[in-house]
Amino acid sequence: MKLSGGVEWALHCCVVLTTATEPVPAARLAELHDVSGSYLAKQLQALSRAGLVTSVQGNAGGYVLTRAPELITILDVVEAVDGAQPTFVCTEIRQRGPLAAAQEACTRPCPIARAMAGADAAWRAALQATSIADLAGGVDDDYGPTALAGIRTWLTGPDEGGTATGERG
Repeated sequence: MKLSGGVEWALHCCVVLTTATEPVPAARLAELHDVSGSYLAKQLQALSRAGLVTSVQGNAGGYVLTRAPELITILDVVEAVDGAQPTFVCTEIRQRGPLAAAQEACTRPCPIARAMAGADAAWRAALQATSIADLAGGVDDDYGPTALAGIRTWLTGPDEGGTATGERG
C-alpha cells in the first residue's frame, strides 16, 4: 500500500494544529515543515473539504482543527487526502484467458480478493484506532515534554517579515 506524500504533510499539520492557540496560516505551516506552500495548501484544502480543519479569514486568519484531536483519526486524514477507495480492486482475472472460469461459477470473491479485503479492513481499523491526539502524545514521548510547546512558541513568534504569525490565511 502506498500513500501520497500529502498524507504525511496533512498528518503533521494536524498534529501541529493541536498546539495552536490561534489560527495558523498555511504559509507558517509550510515554513515550519520546509515544504512547498502551494502543495501544502492543497492538503489543507482537502482537510477543509473533509471538515477536519477550517480556514479562518482575516488579519489573524489561518487554519484550526474543527474538533478535538481525540476525535480525528489517521484514517480521517488519509481518506480526506487520498480518498476512501479500497486499496485493492479485483478485476476478476480468473474469468479471463484460455482457462477462464465461467461467470456463474464465481459466486463469491476469490481467495486473493478475500485476503486483500481482509488486509484492507485491518489496515483501516488500525488507522481508525489512532487519533491525532495519540500522534501528538507520541511527539512529546519521542522528543520530550516541551517539544509541542516549542512548536507552539515558534508558531506565534516573529517570522522573517516581523509579524506575529506570518502570512495570513
